[in-house]
Amino acid sequence: MRELEISAKTVEEATRVALAQLEVAREDVDIVVLKKGKGGLLGVGAEDARIKVTLIDDDDERQPGAMSDAADTARLVLSDILHAMGIQATVDVSGTGEENVPVTLNIEGDDLGVLIGRRGQALSSLQYLVRLIVAEKLKKWVSVNVDVDWYKKRHYEALKKLAQRLAEQVAKRRRPITMEPMPPDERRIIHITLADNPDVMTQSTGDGDGRRVVIQSRKR
Repeated sequence: MRELEISAKTVEEATRVALAQLEVAREDVDIVVLKKGKGGLLGVGAEDARIKVTLIDDDDERQPGAMSDAADTARLVLSDILHAMGIQATVDVSGTGEENVPVTLNIEGDDLGVLIGRRGQALSSLQYLVRLIVAEKLKKWVSVNVDVDWYKKRHYEALKKLAQRLAEQVAKRRRPITMEPMPPDERRIIHITLADNPDVMTQSTGDGDGRRVVIQSRKR
């Protein structure tokens, strides 16, 4: 397995240099951004970007602890999408996509709000796109979760706390509360959080993008 460390003004330029030296395509290498680099003011304080490029050898035996095919494919797919969008970021991978353990890809970098979008809509679309491409490459469906600086993880924790607060209000006042419209993954968080609550129950109502969760008292 061959490795190179390349410096250039930008990560994109360093990537082009590395691919030219190795005479391979983007999908044939694994790229780790060591330093993003910065332009400086009028050239003062400018720093080159630096990357480490590892040539992927299909004949190499998978070492213990190495990523599964699903995780590696998902990472490469997401990295290629980010590269095509001109976004400089790193992708952290956890999970295998096997035995009901989803692959989780967390994108880390600066100014990544464009990947999240309004109420996470852009992030949901990006995750769906990655899942479709991975499924096409592997000829099977793989559970892949895509996050940006753990935005979804923090958002889900906030939803759990909100569900618990609203449940307390419903139990106290004996009046149902209808939450604002939510996508399926967020509604699922509410249902799971309150599933074992002895005082309240939940149900979804509405259609399409207007589907909401209703929290109501178990006691009449």
